[in-house]
Formats: sequence, structure tokens, C-alpha cells
Amino acid sequence: MKETALRVQGCDRMAIKVLLWELEQHLKSSSGASVVAIDNKIEQAMDLVKSHLMYAVREEVEVLKEQIKELIDRNSQLEQENNLLKNLASPEQLAQFQAQLQSGSPPASSQQPGTATQPAPPSSQSSGPSA
Repeated sequence: MKETALRVQGCDRMAIKVLLWELEQHLKSSSGASVVAIDNKIEQAMDLVKSHLMYAVREEVEVLKEQIKELIDRNSQLEQENNLLKNLASPEQLAQFQAQLQSGSPPASSQQPGTATQPAPPSSQSSGPSA
């Protein structure tokens, strides 16, 4: 009987050792699979962030391209207007404008109403409109 008990205990120990070894292997493989699953989730999240950033950057680039186009058109329009005004201005007006630029005073058109760059000569007539 004692021999049978020892054999059973020996078998139990062996079975427990095998069971523990299998459990250990299972836990190792589970944690390995868990690490792989976490790595996959991280990679997916990074891909999602990357795609959102790329979309936002493309959208911003399109907005900036449109603004650049509008600014180029506006610049061209202002250059044409500037050339036209230069051609229509008299030499005296151009000289006066150059003098204003050199003195640093603003042009007459940009001053507030009621102020003039040069005082007007006093008139002997009333300030009403003349016919």
C-alpha cells in the first residue's frame, strides 16, 4: 500500500510538473500574442494618425494655393492700376508724389478728410459752389 501511495504521489508530482510546464508555455505564448496584438494596435493607431495628418496637410495646402492665386491676381490688378495712374498723372503730380514719399508724409488721398498737404490760398469769394 505504501508503494502504491508513493507511485501515486510520484505520478501526481510528474503530472503537476507537466501541468505547470504546459501552463507556463501557455502564459508565455499568450503574453507573446498579447505583445504582438498591442504592437498591431499601436501600428494601426499610428497609421490612422498619419492619414489624418496627411489629409489635414493636403487640405491646408489647397487653401494656401487658392490664397496664393488670389494674391497673384490682386497683385497683377494693382500693378496695372499703378501703371495706368502713372501714365495719367501729370509731371507736377508725379513730382509732388515723389516729394511726399521722400519726406515720409502720407499721400493726400490717404489723409483724413478735412486735412490737406498744402494750405489752400484764401479766397475773397464765399465758400459756396460757383456756377
